[in-house]
Amino acid sequence: MADRHTWQARRKRVSEIIEVGYDQDWASRLYDVVNALAIFVNLAASILYTFDQVCAQWGWLLLALEQITVAFFAADYCLRLWTAPALRPRLPGPRAALKYALSFSGLVDLLSFLPYYLPVFFPSGAVAFRMFRVVRIFRLFRINAYYDSLNVITEVIASKRQQLMSSVFIILILMLASSLCMYSLEHEAQPEVFTNAFSGIWWSMSTLLTVGYGDIYPITTIGKLFGICIAFLGVGMVAIPTGIISAGFVDQYSRIKRLSEYANETDIHFIKVSLAERDPWAGRTIQGLGLPGGIIVAAIQREGRIVVPRGDVELMEGDTLVLGAKSLGDDKHIDLKEMVLRSQSPWNGQRIRDLDISRQTFIVMVRRKGKVLIPNGELVLQEGDSIILYTQSRLREASTIEV
Repeated sequence: MADRHTWQARRKRVSEIIEVGYDQDWASRLYDVVNALAIFVNLAASILYTFDQVCAQWGWLLLALEQITVAFFAADYCLRLWTAPALRPRLPGPRAALKYALSFSGLVDLLSFLPYYLPVFFPSGAVAFRMFRVVRIFRLFRINAYYDSLNVITEVIASKRQQLMSSVFIILILMLASSLCMYSLEHEAQPEVFTNAFSGIWWSMSTLLTVGYGDIYPITTIGKLFGICIAFLGVGMVAIPTGIISAGFVDQYSRIKRLSEYANETDIHFIKVSLAERDPWAGRTIQGLGLPGGIIVAAIQREGRIVVPRGDVELMEGDTLVLGAKSLGDDKHIDLKEMVLRSQSPWNGQRIRDLDISRQTFIVMVRRKGKVLIPNGELVLQEGDSIILYTQSRLREASTIEV
């Protein structure tokens, strides 16, 4: 059982490394840099190899770079296939791996290296396999995951996919209808040009999309008038997807702005708590802590890794907990005083219970050499201690803290 848990932990750690990492995980960030560099090097080598002069002088180096990067792509695919159950823990291992293999990213990762090695087993299909190497350029979509600004493009297209499909469907219908009409109008006048319906489709595509190659065009008066109408319609039809995407960008950025505004209204404060040796929370699960309803464990930092704070996660010594609590509101702030004991302070060397302070004043916390001490009655104050207390009195050389 212990070996199984160790194996699962290693798989999860490898999954964290090969996926997009956060700033504190240097192994994951380094892998992201290597992955992006391999993509750019492979594409650059493939492009430079098409130049005869460069190929004659540096062809051996370009081939070596291609071999190294393709081998990296193959290893990356195998690692992602192996760590798929860690990303999809609710699915059985084979189903999780199959779901990744059949996904768009999985197919792109597979075609990034498989056509390079297939000619070894099937020499007769080397030319066809070489064409599939173009799929490697789709690996650039992995760079999209590293930048939030690029992710907005994907989110906009995904949210507006129905409207975009509708506009493309309208364009296809208009293209088909105009091609058949132009074929009927121009076939008798120039049968060698408008030989069939496909010739009309080629004309309608170049006209509607405002490309206008000029290799096929109407010569009859009716055909020219019809072509003018189709050209005007083409400008409007092509503008529809552009308008949909532009409106999607505006909606997306407006939504992000609203979310940031809502975050300011419902402010949540976070603090870090480190579990020291023999801490009473060490060895207990999160659900067994008995935290109040307004406090949550947002994250657990353990040995440089972030652990998801599920209820059954057992806390350990050395863990750093990030606790979150909702703000009480601007009208319910508590003012605390912070005072550092100097050498001439009369509180030096005295116990807290022996201090001459009013009943409306109480010590909340004592910080000594970077450590937080519980202010019980037997605690003896020392020079350099930072004392945080609640009081309505004016204290000399004390700074106000607003909670």
